[in-house]
Amino acid sequence: MSWSWILAATAACFALKLAGLLVPENVLRHPAIARTAGAVPIALLAALIATQTLIDQQQIALDARAAGIAVAAVAVWRRAPFLVVVVSAAATTALLRWLPTLV
Repeated sequence: MSWSWILAATAACFALKLAGLLVPENVLRHPAIARTAGAVPIALLAALIATQTLIDQQQIALDARAAGIAVAAVAVWRRAPFLVVVVSAAATTALLRWLPTLV
């Protein structure tokens, strides 16, 4: 990747951040804007988790990571405490990665 693309992306990110800071406060008080602003970080985090879990070398990969996320999703759906969600997902992933070494 060329340094010019990295600098261009850096400038674009800075401009986007600056544009967000320059939005008047009365615009941010609008209920629809407030709901959207609250939902965007959740959507971005979910997209990041999905791409890190399901993509491997530019191909879809359903492996132990996907099973760990599925277990975590069920634990969240069942309203388990955060620590239980994390430990159950990690344990599932570790167990599924460990099983092929036993065979």
